[in-house]
Amino acid sequence: MSTNPLIQVDALSLSIGDVDILCDVSFQVAAGQTLAIVGESGCGKSITALAMMGLLPEGAQITSGSIALDGRELVGLAEQEMQDIRGNKISMIFQEPVLALDPLMNVGDQIIEALTAHGLTSARDATKEALALLERVGIPEARQRLQQYPFELSGGMCQRIMIATALACRPGVLIADEPTTALDVTIQAQILRLIAALGRELQTAIILITHDLGVVADMADHVAVMYGGSVVETGGVHDIFASPGHPYTQALLRSIPRLDGVPKAELEVISGMVPDARHWPAGCRFHPRCAKAMERCKLEKPLLLAQKKPDHFVACWWAEKGANA
Repeated sequence: MSTNPLIQVDALSLSIGDVDILCDVSFQVAAGQTLAIVGESGCGKSITALAMMGLLPEGAQITSGSIALDGRELVGLAEQEMQDIRGNKISMIFQEPVLALDPLMNVGDQIIEALTAHGLTSARDATKEALALLERVGIPEARQRLQQYPFELSGGMCQRIMIATALACRPGVLIADEPTTALDVTIQAQILRLIAALGRELQTAIILITHDLGVVADMADHVAVMYGGSVVETGGVHDIFASPGHPYTQALLRSIPRLDGVPKAELEVISGMVPDARHWPAGCRFHPRCAKAMERCKLEKPLLLAQKKPDHFVACWWAEKGANA
């Protein structure tokens, strides 16, 4: 398995109007590996994904940094160039499959459109390939489903169709943004296993956006923890769970129920509220909620610094002080 990054985000900053949304976001993913991006709602996970896809909302702009896909810089590309890449080299599974699919097109036509848009197959062969894709993602009676519309199908079925559409052109990078939202627990597990299996089979670099740490532990090779529009910790999944360095990561892990050890009387919660992007606190953006905050945390924004493991980085003055003690 290659360890060279297929997609690399470096010091990415983004604003909407005069509001800074992302600040120096950095991570990378190699072919065949899965990176999980975790954090509370509003931390910047989804807009980071939209930046990689070139699908930023109106008014949003990248102010600095780089997004390199297999060595090719994506920041600054014209829309026509991004259209050639989007769905072909990099693809995305969205949160709400029923809303993401076109209600006026049947399922078959939507997959065929994805196949033919980049000239990877002829119109004659596209229907046969669409049928094969539906069978590959485990949809029963696939030939019949080709003629159906999204509103005729369940949420789990629509998500499988989204996966088939996203993988139609065999992209090198697949972004899955909360891919099991609104699905019941049994279907969630099936969808996640499907994404993981197809990723291994096709050697796809997967970026999984989630707030579910159980999913992260099960699927990810590496983890990037985001807070306040920045990556505050990144590393191998074992290192993040076994030796979390950032107080925010530690708090996230303490807030989930465990099946081992002594049961807790009640789950721990992180005090305070996620900061408003219009009024970011000075210094470390987590310091108002952090029990370990020092005076320096209120004044200076920490940088991602290496820990004991070479690929484990933490942006925290308290963690740096402990590492140097």
